[in-house]
Amino acid sequence: MSNIDWAVLIFTLFAVVAYGVFIGRGQKSNASYLKADNKIPWYIVLLGIMATQASAITFLSAPGQAYTDGMRFVQYYFGLPLAMIVICITFIPIFQKLNVYTAYEYLENRFDKKTRVLTSLLFLFSRGLSTGISIYAPSIILSSVLNWNIYLTNILTGGILLIYTYVGGLKP
Repeated sequence: MSNIDWAVLIFTLFAVVAYGVFIGRGQKSNASYLKADNKIPWYIVLLGIMATQASAITFLSAPGQAYTDGMRFVQYYFGLPLAMIVICITFIPIFQKLNVYTAYEYLENRFDKKTRVLTSLLFLFSRGLSTGISIYAPSIILSSVLNWNIYLTNILTGGILLIYTYVGGLKP
């Protein structure tokens, strides 16, 4: 890699972490970190939900998928925003009115603790696998480009993700 490549890489990584720290300043409670003290309108929540759907895997796999299957898969990416709008219009106001942090808290209130625990475990298992893949895919590329050990790039990628997630949160 040339010096300009290193500069862009280091600047980008620094900018992502600095932005997370900047956004997270002043947050002192769970309500502030997780729900922005209920001060964010549904359409801003929509943008956050849609952003979580676009991981590194999306950007790495879409060109290959288009090459292999043609453009059929694009209908998913066009339909996703519409589905997210329906979800945000339907569920976010309900959760705000009931003052719950998660859908699992709602499930416990609606049904029982066993339902909450089961759905939480299923979700955490699936998200754990998904997040692992989302960290591993860019780590493979970084490992190849930088000629570094894959374990090191996994630790660096996961570490940066942990830092900006831990200090970030929501901010009105």
